[in-house]
Amino acid sequence: MNLARHSITATAPTHIIDARFEPNSRIFTTCTPGGFAVYKTWPLKLLRKQDISVDAGTLAFVQPMHASSLLFLVGGGHAPLYPANKVIVWDAAAEQEVAELEFKERVRGLATRRGWLVVALKRRVVAFEVGTRVTRRGEWETAENERGLMALATAPDSTMLAIPGRQLGHVQLIPLPPCPHPPPPNPPPNTVPTPKPQPVPLRPDIPLAPTKKPVAIVVAHTTRLAALALTSSGRLLATASQRGTLIRVWDTRSGAKVRELRRGTDRADIYGIAFRGDERELCTWSDKGTVHVFKLAQQNEIEGAKNRQSFFSPLAPFVRLPKLLVSEWSYAQYRLPAQPPSSNLAALSTQLADPTAERIEDERCTVAWIEIPIETPTPTPVSPMPASPARPGKVTRSTSSHPVKAPAPPPEPVPATEYQLIALTYSGGWYRLSLPPVAGAISPSETRPGTPALGRPGGSVLSSSPKDHSVLSGSGARARGTEGGRGADKGKEKEGKEPKEKQSRQCVLEEFRRFGRWDGWG
Repeated sequence: MNLARHSITATAPTHIIDARFEPNSRIFTTCTPGGFAVYKTWPLKLLRKQDISVDAGTLAFVQPMHASSLLFLVGGGHAPLYPANKVIVWDAAAEQEVAELEFKERVRGLATRRGWLVVALKRRVVAFEVGTRVTRRGEWETAENERGLMALATAPDSTMLAIPGRQLGHVQLIPLPPCPHPPPPNPPPNTVPTPKPQPVPLRPDIPLAPTKKPVAIVVAHTTRLAALALTSSGRLLATASQRGTLIRVWDTRSGAKVRELRRGTDRADIYGIAFRGDERELCTWSDKGTVHVFKLAQQNEIEGAKNRQSFFSPLAPFVRLPKLLVSEWSYAQYRLPAQPPSSNLAALSTQLADPTAERIEDERCTVAWIEIPIETPTPTPVSPMPASPARPGKVTRSTSSHPVKAPAPPPEPVPATEYQLIALTYSGGWYRLSLPPVAGAISPSETRPGTPALGRPGGSVLSSSPKDHSVLSGSGARARGTEGGRGADKGKEKEGKEPKEKQSRQCVLEEFRRFGRWDGWG
């Protein structure tokens, strides 16, 4: 009897249906065919999990609420756990449903901030206030929005909501009520606790009166939007189109374009854009499997690493040049390892049978910024000078009748911090990336008041990390065959210089771990 060939692997592959960060990136949620879970972003730690039988159904995504135990569940897949036109409000602390929102069509996307939920449908966006009850606050029409694109400003007192406009490539900037401040860590006594939302089913399809607040329109692109992102303050907006070559940054107050950043020259499917917490940089990721990092300040105002530009870019004020020659390219990037062939056997067999078929794309991912403390060397305490011995027969008298007070201890220094990237892949990979040593060093202008300018410690890659694929795509410099030893030396010098330049632009893999199944859940 002949048996079919079997692939033997150490662990069964993990299938992540969706992974999403909380607005402040401190936690993230993920769902698989076996349930959903909540993780602490750094250090990686499983906080809560909810097992769901495969026969019961699956989820499309789980959206965490900003600074709350509430999660918003949307069913999806071949056998959805909940109807795709419903949003289930789940209290993770009580492990039960507390409310639901029902629509007449499938839910495309969700966005949250403190006390607010925004739901994206195919051609409209609906905003809700979540408190003791779920109350609908506004509704706006959009162009066809299959991806459920939208962005919310989440800082206290911020008001901005960005959604697709009614025409392709346009963005609507909608003012909302100011975002409330977080509650104090230790509330005063005799404070009435906020009651939990009651399990009241809602039908939010009743039409509302049109809002009277002005809505600004940004003509961002000429093709369909692929990604939207706002800074936490709502001051800057980043957009990308379905072409996937350019990232444009806009001032939300004036509607003016402030930067145009180039991801590449070939088409790509942009998965997302994320601003750094201090709004100095942004990153973007796509189906190419590469994370690109850009500076947002003007080139003449940047200290250290700068966005790459063409050799002809200084001529732009005097000569009209093509956009490709005046574009700004990422100053740092990281290539995520491709998904192993064993996890995509169907696509691999198709490619082997038909060499002309489309190649296997890199696995999907999502990326967020985190701020972590920098390890600083502990200063060596200075031992006090020994007191000089008194001369025999001499009496020492005090010059003051008051006791001498001990000097006040010095104030504790503010811990230095550094921004890093967390990348989550849909095969269960967790990557912590730091910026290149030269680019990631904290300059005096970027340090906080009272914080010394300290460099980043050297990165350490775990022994269990995947094979390093962080080299830039494309062929490196090749030594050209020339006659004579001088030509050969020049070729070797050029060959050695370019890889070093490329290596200096690579993000450093500080830590790699697994989530989804390797921690006992999945």
